[in-house]
Amino acid sequence: MKIGFFAGSFDPFTIGHLFVAKSASEIFDKVIIGIGVNENKTRRFDKQKMKAAIEEDFKRLKITNVAVMIYEGYTVDAAKKMSATVLVRGVRNQEDFENEEKLATANKELSGIETIYFRTGEYGFVSSTMVFEKLKNGESVENLVPPAVLKLITEK
Repeated sequence: MKIGFFAGSFDPFTIGHLFVAKSASEIFDKVIIGIGVNENKTRRFDKQKMKAAIEEDFKRLKITNVAVMIYEGYTVDAAKKMSATVLVRGVRNQEDFENEEKLATANKELSGIETIYFRTGEYGFVSSTMVFEKLKNGESVENLVPPAVLKLITEK
């Protein structure tokens, strides 16, 4: 079974993340979205509620081979624990690619797990930071996040 592990803080989960996970779900038997907990970062949105919102959006889309989990520690350790065969990453631009390539090299050395990149295509302009900034300024983010995530982040 080919399992892709798509890790990130997903704070919040955007349409770009959704695009990458959907693309991966068409290639892999199973995709696990791993919400990583980084003690050095302050979360803007509750990780358990974000997990539930992401699950709701995939259920709405009738995509059944995507699961969501929360993990602490190294991504490669979580991926191995879940029997992942590849790490899934989204790439918006050249800068992302360069950063992801360094990370992929380190992850391969640490774990032996390869990384596959998905272009975010038309969603390359979207970032979690952009979503948060728009929210902070009272602007709509309806076109930047999936519906269940929108409901969660606008409840705050």
